[in-house]
This record gives sequence, C-alpha cells and structure tokens, in this order.
Amino acid sequence: MPLTSLLLLGRISVGLILVSLGLGSPLNAAAAEPPPNVVIIFLDDAGWADFQPFGATAYPTPNVDRLAREGTRFNNFYVPQAICSASRSALLSGAYPGRTKVFGAHGPFGAGLDPKFATMGEMFQANHYATAHYGKWHIGDTPATRPHVRGFDEHAGLLYSNDMWKHHATNPEHWGKYPLQFWENGAVTIPDVTPEDQTQLTTWATERAVSFITRHRDQPFFLYVAHSMPHVPLFCSDKFLGKSGAGLYGDVMMELDWSVGQITAALAENGLADNTIVIFSSDNGPWSVYGNHAGRTPFREAKGTTFDGGVRSPTIMRYPGHIPADTVSETTLCTIDLLPTLAHLTGTKLPANEIDGRDVWPLISGDPNAKNPHEYYAFSNGKNFEGIITSDGHWKLHLPHNYRHVVYPAHDGAGGKYTQFDIELSLFDLKADPYETTNVIKAHPEVARKLTAIAEAHRQKFYGPSPDA
Repeated sequence: MPLTSLLLLGRISVGLILVSLGLGSPLNAAAAEPPPNVVIIFLDDAGWADFQPFGATAYPTPNVDRLAREGTRFNNFYVPQAICSASRSALLSGAYPGRTKVFGAHGPFGAGLDPKFATMGEMFQANHYATAHYGKWHIGDTPATRPHVRGFDEHAGLLYSNDMWKHHATNPEHWGKYPLQFWENGAVTIPDVTPEDQTQLTTWATERAVSFITRHRDQPFFLYVAHSMPHVPLFCSDKFLGKSGAGLYGDVMMELDWSVGQITAALAENGLADNTIVIFSSDNGPWSVYGNHAGRTPFREAKGTTFDGGVRSPTIMRYPGHIPADTVSETTLCTIDLLPTLAHLTGTKLPANEIDGRDVWPLISGDPNAKNPHEYYAFSNGKNFEGIITSDGHWKLHLPHNYRHVVYPAHDGAGGKYTQFDIELSLFDLKADPYETTNVIKAHPEVARKLTAIAEAHRQKFYGPSPDA
C-alpha cells in the first residue's frame, strides 16, 4: 500500500478513536457552545432601593428593570465589607478581607490587593479571554497593583474614589495633596481631574465598554465596568442633568441606568446577548450621611456598617436559557462566590492561591434541590470582624462592636454628622425581622451558642485570638 494511503488510513483511524472517546473531533467542537462572555457592572455606594424593581423610585430606571425581567433579581446578595477597597478586593479575588488584608478604603498610593492573590482578570486572561476594566479601580495604586498588571488588557478610569481630591467635602487640605488622576492603559492621561471631567466619567466608561464589546465580539471576553457613581461628589453629563425631576441623585441614577442599557444593547447588536453572563450589583449600601446625595435602603444603617443597610446589595444576574427570567430569588449569596462560580461556567482554572468563595451555580440557576456549600458568610468593618450570617439567610449574629449612625444628613454634597453607638452580642432572626430591630439572643440561646462558636473559629483563622481572650 502506498505511503500516502497508509497515512490517510492512520488519520481516519485516529479520528474514529477520538470520536468514540468524545475527544477532539471536529463534530464535537462544532456542536459545543463557545464559552460565555462575562460582564460585571459594579456601582459605587448604590442603595438597595435605588432602582426599579427593588424600590419605587422617583425617577425611571427602565434598563435595570428590563435586566431584572430578563434575569433573576437576588434580594439577599451580600458583600463581606461595606467599604470600597475591601468590597472590590473580595469581588475580584474571591477571598475575604480577613485573608487578603485589604480593609476599608485605600487612598492614593495605597498598597491594594497583594499580587499573590489573583484577580478575576488574571484568571480569565489565563483562559485566553480578552479583559477590560473601565471606571473605578480602588484595589491598588502602586506599580504592582494597577489594572494593566492585574489581568486587564485594557483599562480606563480613576484608581481610587472620586472624592479623594482638592474639592473634598470635609477635608480638602488633606486630599488636596494628591491630584486625582485619570489613567488609561497604564498611563496618566488626565493628570488633575476637574469637575468637568467628572461629569463625563459615566459616559467615558460606557463608551469604552461598548467599543470593547464590539471589537471583541469574535472571542470570549471579561468586561468589568466599575462606575465611580453614585459615590459623592455626584456628577452626570448634560444628557441627564436636571432630567429626573428628583434632584442630582436622580439624574445620576438615570445616567447609570442609561449605561446599563447601552451595554446590554451592544451585546444584542453584536449577537452576544444569549451567550453573555451579565451581573449588576453595588460595592455596598448608600453613604447616608450625604442625605439627598445618597441612595436609599429599607434596611438598618448604611455604608460602613455590618448591618444589612451596608452589606446587602441590589443584584441582578442575566444569562438567557441558564438563569431563570423574570424571577426573584431569596437565596443568600455573597460576592466571594462569583469568582469560583464564573470559573466553573467558563471552564476556567481557579487561581492557585487560597480563596474563600465556592461555586454556587446551582443556587444561581434556580435548582430547587441546591444547597449552599457554605455554613455561613462573614462580615467585617475595617480591620474588625463583626459578625456572621447563616448561609440560609435565617440568622445573623453581631459580635459586640461600635458602629456609626447618622445624626443628621448633609444637603447638596456638604458633610453631615455621625455619632457612635455600641451593639452587644446580638442575634437577629432575619426571616421574621429583616430590619434587625429585635435582639432575640435570649429566646434562642442554642442558636446563639452555635453561631458564636462558628464566629470565634472564623476569628481565630483570619484575625487571631479574640481581644477578650
């Protein structure tokens, strides 16, 4: 038999073996769905009730409302710390602040997330995804922790909060020492951001996101749009200024809703809507001390506390054919679970470093038999570990701590006033009392003992011995 015939016969035989094993055949490759794209839209200080359908707003938010109709609204979605840098690090690393040691809100030249903890961007880059970040970063402003070296092919935006500048409401002398800079792809393109520049932040992030989707429609991508708004100081473009009839905060929220609409429209126009996971959420609850420049939450307290007003965030997820449409979920989830869940969905290898999140796709996809793989979620405030919630969302234990409470709110961006209160060891039945009004620790001593033991084990693992030990 001629050599060419032998080679052809060999190729056919190998091909038949691969087909029989379900490996490497063109037929299987053609039949397999391409890995899904991932879009995360992460707001800054948005209140739980700032968008329809979470609350009855004084301004229209049709695009977020439509996203909820096309996906699932998660009413009990939590962040592990209700402050900027800690929350964002937890989202992007899948690890608790107690593990990464990213606490609170880092200022200019802040160390940020240690490179030994991989970000979602790095995880997706390793799986040949195109990656982009537009908007606020706030998990590092050093050469080793900026977006372009932490897994993002493209980025544009502020590296920390938009109030850390010379126009700060209460401490302009301190923050005026540092110029607020706009970065793009590893370089400063606006060395000293002006109020006029701030009016364009939402638009710039949105335009770049739409462009990125269009340019990368033929390959898998991870797009992280982390808006600077509605963190104070509030700004919006002329497109929406004065349009809401509900003040500047309403105008800002309408522009953010417009941004959601532009991004989802770009997915549809490029034929990507059905193969893209869209996640919409906020880094924490509203900064209530700013009064009419802050959002709304029905829950107790707000940003900077471990009450639900601070750590419960409005969240929607859409993935047509995979996440139920027009559905409300009361499942308790946390941002630390997004990294491992998205790794599972996209066939991406998990980072080598330790993470605390777990794959919760059965819960997100609405499997009625799904169980949360966690026993609890933990909450901290700054460097202080302050409590846990059971993963079924029933019980919440607050360890003794002090917390800030608004005495009077500001008006039109000026500074308001806080006072400090103390809470004793407290147990709340969130099923009966979602607003954390009544301490039921005496009525449920066994539950309290069990959760206190769990909390102490968590403290020992992440923070060391109890200060009272």
